[in-house]
Amino acid sequence: MPTPPKHLALPHPRWWSLLVMGLCVGYAITTLTRLSTWWLPLIATAWIGLGALLRWGAPLSYQPPAQGRRLWPWSLLPIALWGLYVYLADSFGIVDVGAVYFHLQAGMTDHGGVGRIGAAVVYCLSMLALLAAIVWLTRHDHRWRRAEPLLAIVLLASNPLLYGITQRGAAIVTDDGAWLNRQYVEPMILETPETPPNLLLLYLESIERTYADRERFGDAYADLDAVGERGLVYEGVRQINNTGWTMAGMIASQCGTPLMPAGLLHDRQFTPLDKVVPGVDCLGDLLAEEGYRLAYLGGASTAFAGKGIFYEDHGFETVLGREELQPRLEDPDYVNSWGLYDDSLYDFTIEEIRRLNEGDGPWGVVNLTIAGHAPHGYPAQACIDRQGEFNGIDILYSVECSAWLARDLIERLEREGLLDNTLVILVSDHLTMRVSAWDDLIQGDRDNTFMLLGPGIPVGREQREASMVDVFPTILEAMGFTIDWHRAGLGVSLLSDEPTLVEEHGKPTLHARMREETALQERLWEGLVPERRQTEANTGQEQVVETPDDAAPDEDIYP
Repeated sequence: MPTPPKHLALPHPRWWSLLVMGLCVGYAITTLTRLSTWWLPLIATAWIGLGALLRWGAPLSYQPPAQGRRLWPWSLLPIALWGLYVYLADSFGIVDVGAVYFHLQAGMTDHGGVGRIGAAVVYCLSMLALLAAIVWLTRHDHRWRRAEPLLAIVLLASNPLLYGITQRGAAIVTDDGAWLNRQYVEPMILETPETPPNLLLLYLESIERTYADRERFGDAYADLDAVGERGLVYEGVRQINNTGWTMAGMIASQCGTPLMPAGLLHDRQFTPLDKVVPGVDCLGDLLAEEGYRLAYLGGASTAFAGKGIFYEDHGFETVLGREELQPRLEDPDYVNSWGLYDDSLYDFTIEEIRRLNEGDGPWGVVNLTIAGHAPHGYPAQACIDRQGEFNGIDILYSVECSAWLARDLIERLEREGLLDNTLVILVSDHLTMRVSAWDDLIQGDRDNTFMLLGPGIPVGREQREASMVDVFPTILEAMGFTIDWHRAGLGVSLLSDEPTLVEEHGKPTLHARMREETALQERLWEGLVPERRQTEANTGQEQVVETPDDAAPDEDIYP
């Protein structure tokens, strides 16, 4: 490699390399462990001190590489992949491989991470500096050159991102069962009430019921508690795999199944999907068949994560997001990086309900908020006027904002008489990701918000071990519909005495089955599966028993 001119050479490259490596190691540790950022300079200093003690980059006896031997370290790619994982963990808290798969294929257009563009640039520059430091050390220190291949193996083996991808790939290769698919019950309305109620389904972004613990979180959830006192509150709605991000939570609660991404089953890999779970009927499909006029409103873009595609393909006549609603704001600049603030969104929601209420037949409105979005939330100006200035960090401020706005919306609609014969559902789309209250949140079991109020709904609280897939049949029965065996999809109505899959088999069993099976995944994405796999699936038998475990009765498989 030619020697650069002296006026271009970096002074003291050994110390620059150690400094860059120390800072990157410190940042990774503080990000993944959530240590205070004050630990970063301490870790970097310790790293430089260790390098000085061991004379990294300046060995007592230098052994140049053999003639023709590679000069590029094996660890460059593993380090870059770890950098990607740290970036995702810093941006989203929990790195869900299923979410990565889905968002790559469903589209990440117009997401709310525009504020992360600067961070992404800094990450890229930092990674380039780190890779340059590794290259310099391996070329100037034979000890690093000899140990670096082992470092590459350790980094590859320990990367959680790669671990999750290989797990998903193994499931597709082994294709070893269809137990989940056998539990699936086709959603079907058998009887309809004489006067079907309207439906208002409010998804409260990341506002899990765990926040109701006043010893840990004060009055942040108090307004939702007040709403719950007028209706039926379910405690114990857990989060299972593939339901832990917004689209996954909405699909689980409207389709009765975890969102198992198309993954390697999709024959166009990272071409954006033109359909979202086309193989199953969901809440919108059933209600549209019953004559409901359906609308979805959300402050974020409907182009993100296939949200608009999902609602348009599953029975919704009106789908409104940032693109449609922002021009209607009095101040079009009153938006955040994701889209509209919740006070604006709720104003448009009231307008839409007024419009639907003037028409004939029942209506349904689904609404998705943004105030509680990790890591800090996006409190609306109405909340700032009520709660005082937001410090930009405290998630409990944003939780209180979301809870108050939801209660205020319901009270405003009631005052106008717009909730007559209307079932109101309040539910979190998923548990929150890493936020300022994380240490308190993970002290015990966590569960999602799920409460119902309206005509015929009893008042009280019920403890059930359930998951978001059970929300779907519960909504149908709460609306007065009769469904097959109190079931829809993988869900069981919590208004019945039938055991849920979580109660009967436990979360670990469900998670294991999701890792090992693809039959349900193929059902969700029917029409996107390559033709060869479809042909194999239609070779005659309704159920293909592929393993001895699958051949055994369900009660023998699981204690």
